[in-house]
Amino acid sequence: MKKTVAVFLTMLVAMLGIGLPIWFAIEESQRQAYKAESAHALGYARDVVMRADEMGRQAFDGFVRLRPHAGSPCSMAAIDLMREIDLGSTYLQAVGYVENDRMLCSSIGGSTSVLELGPPTFPTDRGVIIRTGVRFPFAPQQSFLVLQSGNYAAILHNQLPVDTAKSEPDVLLAVVPLDFGRPVSMRGHIDADWVARLGGRREAVFEDDDHVVAVVRSPMFRIVGIAAVPAHYLTGRSKDVAARLVPAGLVAGIALTCAIVYLARQQMSLPVAVRNALRRREFFLEYQPIVDLRSGRWTGVEALVRWRRPTGEIVMPDLFIPLAEQNGLIVKLTALVLERVCADTGAFLRANPSFHVGINVAPADFHTGGFLERLQRTLQQMGAQPANLMLEVTERGLLDPMVARETTGALRRHGFLLAIDDFGTGYSSLSYLESLELDYLKIDRSFIEAIGTGAPTSQVVGHIISMARDLGLRTIAEGVESQAQADYLRRQGVQYGQGWLFGRPMPFWEIVRHLEAQAAQEAGPVRAAG
Repeated sequence: MKKTVAVFLTMLVAMLGIGLPIWFAIEESQRQAYKAESAHALGYARDVVMRADEMGRQAFDGFVRLRPHAGSPCSMAAIDLMREIDLGSTYLQAVGYVENDRMLCSSIGGSTSVLELGPPTFPTDRGVIIRTGVRFPFAPQQSFLVLQSGNYAAILHNQLPVDTAKSEPDVLLAVVPLDFGRPVSMRGHIDADWVARLGGRREAVFEDDDHVVAVVRSPMFRIVGIAAVPAHYLTGRSKDVAARLVPAGLVAGIALTCAIVYLARQQMSLPVAVRNALRRREFFLEYQPIVDLRSGRWTGVEALVRWRRPTGEIVMPDLFIPLAEQNGLIVKLTALVLERVCADTGAFLRANPSFHVGINVAPADFHTGGFLERLQRTLQQMGAQPANLMLEVTERGLLDPMVARETTGALRRHGFLLAIDDFGTGYSSLSYLESLELDYLKIDRSFIEAIGTGAPTSQVVGHIISMARDLGLRTIAEGVESQAQADYLRRQGVQYGQGWLFGRPMPFWEIVRHLEAQAAQEAGPVRAAG
């Protein structure tokens, strides 16, 4: 009897030793996956609200400026002001004066072209009139949103508030006015009941059938932003994590349950992994050449940060850079990049003062005190000049006008080169760029890929090049992969190119070896002539 009980207890302990760790692993993986996807959805919903608020703010600021012209709303002075408001905005397509559902004059058509707006879709409780799905002769394939206050209205691109999460097109996004109850801007189908789940709260996150849904209330207007992440993201993330933990539970046993749960939390938290990688110095740099399209010479490089995990896995920056930004780690990552650039390139830059290294900087770097001093210390350690460093910042990094102007001005005064990166993917206006002190404009690879394809975006490259020329900026084309693209860009006056046609990202010693070979090849004909 005792032997039977002992055997039973032994089997029970064995089963618990295997089952409990597995159960803990599955539960923890589901909890962490839901937490991550909730933050995922909430981030998108907040971004939608921010875009919608900025759209509304720009429209109402324009209406306030136009009201002094109410006595002669279509005079030349009023139309000139409309065009000034239009040009200075990042979200408005046009502004104009309205009577009887007709825009009698506007920034886009002057006083000679009347635009038919059609009947209002709905009025808000504040007297604002909203029209959705409006189409115009100048863009018959596009649907616009018209926001009217009094006799002034703004024409807005219907998709601007939800023009985010491009890498995840199955994420549902929408802007819903609380006075209307239906989306005025959306991507995908939104359940009308989701708005009611917000109640009186500022934000709400919940799981509904096939989605993890976040609803965020605007602090400025009576609207909410909605983002719904498909459940397969949650399921996939949970399975990936559980697949790592369950085998460990089978091996470790019940005595290691607590340790397994602790390690699971650590491994499932990518921000913690990034923080640990910074501490362990797992990040390294590769350098991609920047080429003079006329001579073919390598005139500089862009430093590209990579993450090699202890397993040998290479994590690409598209994953860890957003995590570093969201978790306050990007400033430390930039400091590590500067340290690596100093070690890799210092001796070469001292001997080649005309060569430059491009370094990507984040918005947080601009907002952090001591950024300029850190750059100067790096130069001092390298023995290089400020013009040896080109600081690359995206349009998103320049959204705060005051900080952008002050920082770019200070950096330029100290001799650093400045470039706006991935240009064309944001909504920077010409007037705003004119207010910044820049040296280079880098054309995003998505527009370079469209060259010669006949796609609508293929026409954008020419406009960007013309804009850069008007601003006196030198241009660098990113993602050049064919000789046909390089020839087109050179004919259009683009000075520099970057992409696999000229060289893949590589260690800096390979850059030096190529430059030495290039110099020897150029020196050969000179010696022969002598």
